[in-house]
Amino acid sequence: MTTKTIDDVDLKGKRVLMRVDFNVPMTTELKISDDKRIVEALPTIRKILNEGATLILMSHLGRPKGQPNPEFSLKPLADHLSILLNHPVKFAKDCVGRATAQMVEELQPRDVLLLENLRFHVEEESNDANFARELAAYGNVFVNDAFGTAHRAHASTEGVTRFVRPSVAGYLMEKELTYLGNALTNPKRPYVAILGGAKISGKIDVIQNLLTIVDVLVIGGGMAFTFFQAQGLEIGDSLVEQDKLALAKKILDEIKAKRLRVILPTDVVIGDKFDNSAQRKVVPVNKIPAGWRGLDIGPETVKLINMEVRRAKTIVWNGPMGVFEMPNFANGTLEVARLLSEATRAGATTIVGGGDSAAAVTQMGFESAISHVSTGGGASLEFLEGKELPGVAALDKK
Repeated sequence: MTTKTIDDVDLKGKRVLMRVDFNVPMTTELKISDDKRIVEALPTIRKILNEGATLILMSHLGRPKGQPNPEFSLKPLADHLSILLNHPVKFAKDCVGRATAQMVEELQPRDVLLLENLRFHVEEESNDANFARELAAYGNVFVNDAFGTAHRAHASTEGVTRFVRPSVAGYLMEKELTYLGNALTNPKRPYVAILGGAKISGKIDVIQNLLTIVDVLVIGGGMAFTFFQAQGLEIGDSLVEQDKLALAKKILDEIKAKRLRVILPTDVVIGDKFDNSAQRKVVPVNKIPAGWRGLDIGPETVKLINMEVRRAKTIVWNGPMGVFEMPNFANGTLEVARLLSEATRAGATTIVGGGDSAAAVTQMGFESAISHVSTGGGASLEFLEGKELPGVAALDKK
């Protein structure tokens, strides 16, 4: 960790402006359906309050497209946070403006104020300097604990750091950077990466970066079929990205030339339609009949993954192995989650990238059995690609 954290600054008596990632799933009745991201921010929030500081929290929720929209209000999150903290949380009806500035001025030590959704203003995502300056004026210390947005140069993540110093990482940000950073620069070996998900297009840079680092790369999910077609295999009606076939072939040629260890599925669970009620059967990857589509990895592939995972000391997983939203095609993803939990018990460091794989691990009840489940899908992907995240680069260095 070269980034300064809240442990490196004096918070007593300060007004702390903190970017959190409270972009949580909500029901149609505007109730929180999963509060993991709020819970993950609690250690940093408690540290700030225990130090006697005043705390101003800011976040986005959903995609309101730069307009106020009650459907995306953070008010229910202020109420929920006050219950989790057992401490009152005030709420500002806007994130900028005279009334909000007045509320900030009236805060006392250990008060908590949550600002309304940043994305009710287009200036947030355009990283408008005046908007960032207005936010920055609320605090004399900036803490970024929103890893899930660190890959975006927005006013509340990158812009504010130009107007308030010190700018440091919170505990969640520190944890994310430590786990993911070690996986890239200092992994215990053997090192296995498991990549899934529907499309190769979102994972190309990750594949190419990890190929130079890992000992074994496992490719599953829908994107495996683009590789199969690039090899000339018949894949029936399986998902394929026609415009990525040449790239898939190039990656396969590179793997062969460098004698890299890459595992593609050897068998798949196929269905006669894209539906949980589809007829299904297990076939070798070179025996997918016309009119059928691959929707999950098969049991022989799970055995292959098991052999590698049992030997591994570091395992990174990003992307489900099949259409895990359909129970009949969720087994491959469930098995990988189970294998990672067993590897963790055996002493391996296991890291699940955010997004769908994190959702799958949580849904299947394995979250507490994994070393680290990332809160940032896009951010963890870009980090694994080897890119510098703007929200991290903008923070003070030790």
